Amino acid sequence: MRKRTVTGALSLAAAVGIAVPLAAVPATAAPSAATATATATRAHCPQLSARPGWYGDNRERLQRMIDERGLCGKRHKKDADTGERGPKRPVAAFDWDNTVVKNDITDATLTWALAHDKILRPARWSDTSAWLTKAAERALTEACGTSVPVGSPLPTSRDTRCTDEIFEIRSEARTMDGSAAFGGKWNHRRTKPEYAWVPQLFAGHTPAQLTSYAQQAREEALAAPVGSERNVGTHTVPGYVRYYPQQRDLIRTLQRAGFDVYIVSAGSEPVTEAWSAGVGIDAGHTIAIRSVLRDGHITTGTKGCGGVPDGKGDSIPYIDGKRCWINQEIFGVEGPDAWKRQDAAHRIALGGGDANTDVTFVGDATGAHLVLNRNQDEIMCRAYDNADGRWVLNPMFIEPLPRKKDGYPCSTTGYTEPDGTLGPVRRLDGSVVPDQADTVYGG
Repeated sequence: MRKRTVTGALSLAAAVGIAVPLAAVPATAAPSAATATATATRAHCPQLSARPGWYGDNRERLQRMIDERGLCGKRHKKDADTGERGPKRPVAAFDWDNTVVKNDITDATLTWALAHDKILRPARWSDTSAWLTKAAERALTEACGTSVPVGSPLPTSRDTRCTDEIFEIRSEARTMDGSAAFGGKWNHRRTKPEYAWVPQLFAGHTPAQLTSYAQQAREEALAAPVGSERNVGTHTVPGYVRYYPQQRDLIRTLQRAGFDVYIVSAGSEPVTEAWSAGVGIDAGHTIAIRSVLRDGHITTGTKGCGGVPDGKGDSIPYIDGKRCWINQEIFGVEGPDAWKRQDAAHRIALGGGDANTDVTFVGDATGAHLVLNRNQDEIMCRAYDNADGRWVLNPMFIEPLPRKKDGYPCSTTGYTEPDGTLGPVRRLDGSVVPDQADTVYGG
C-alpha cells in the first residue's frame, strides 16, 4: 500500500487550531500595530484570482482561511522529528467529479471504453461483483452473449444491447428491464456497488492501460463543446468535461500557501490520476478506489480501509469511506480508528465536495467546508444549517442547477443510515437539523 504521509515544517496543530474570523473589522476602527502587520503580511500571501464565479463573499472567506491556516501570515518553528506519523502541513482535500471538474470522468472513461471495445468478457458476470443479482447476471449474459472467448474484448462499439445493459447497471443500478442489479447487504455509508463495479469491469487490464483509456477519454471530453451530449447505446449522456477555473486557482493558491492538497474520489484510481495532474496534483496525492492487482493486472478485488480486509469493495472512498481513506492514507490512522472523527490536529483544514458521498470528510474540515450545490439532501442540509459557521456554499460554476423549490427534508429523510434506510440529519450533539430552503442556486 502506498503511504501518503506528508512532510513539512509546520505543526498541523498550529495550522488548524485557530478559528477563522468571519466578521470584518469595522471601517471606523483604528488599526492596531498588530493588525497593520497582519495586513501587510497577508498582502504577500498567495491570493485567489478575482475572476467571477464565486458567490457572495465566498472568495473572501476562503482567502481568510488560507491566510490564517497557511504557512504565510504566521511564524513557524521547524518541529523536531518526533517520529510521529502524519502531516506537518495543513491539508486540503477535494472530491473530483462535479467538484473540481464539471461532469463525471468515470462515465467519460466508461463510455469511451465501450465505444472502443475495451471491456473484456468475464467467465461469469457474477465474478465482477459479489452483489450482482441473478437477474443482472442473466441480462448481461443474454445481451453480451457467450461467443466471445473469456478474456477477449466484447464488441460493445456495435453491440447496443450489451452496451445498454452495462451502462444501465452502472448508472441506475438496474437492468434494462427494470430489475434490481445489486442485492444483499452492504454498509450504505461505506460503499455503493455500482461505483465499485466500474474498476471491476476493467479486470484483466493493467493500471497503465486504464490510465491510457482515461487520458484518451479526457482529450475527447475536453474538446467537446460545453453542453454537448453523446450516445452510449440508447442512453444519452453529457459529452463534455471541463476543469473549473475557480477550483484550479483555489488548489494552486492553497499549494503556494503551503497546504498539502489531495483528491479523494469514489472513482477508479488510475482514471482519477489521468485527470488530477491537470490541477497540479500528482499520483501520490490522489486517492480513489484502489484495485487489488495480480501479476500487474487489475482484478475484481478492491483494497480495504480501516481494518476492513481487501475484498469485493466493502470500503471504497464513499461517504464515511472518504473519511477512512483520508485518516488512513494522509494522517496514518490505522485499523478501526480510521472510521472515527479525529481530533482537530488530525483533520483536514479545508474540504471540498458537491454530493452526499462527500458529506463526512467535508464536515470534518476545521477551517472551511466548501460545497457546490447539486441539490443533494444530506450535504445541503449540513451546508445550510451551517452549525459551525464555516460552510461555504456556491452554485456550480458551469450550468448551475436551479433552486430546489421544495427544499431539503433534513428533519425526516435527509440522512442515509448504514442499512440504507433514511432518517433525520443530526448535528454532532444529536439535535435534528430542521428542513432547509434552497437559497444559493443558479439560473
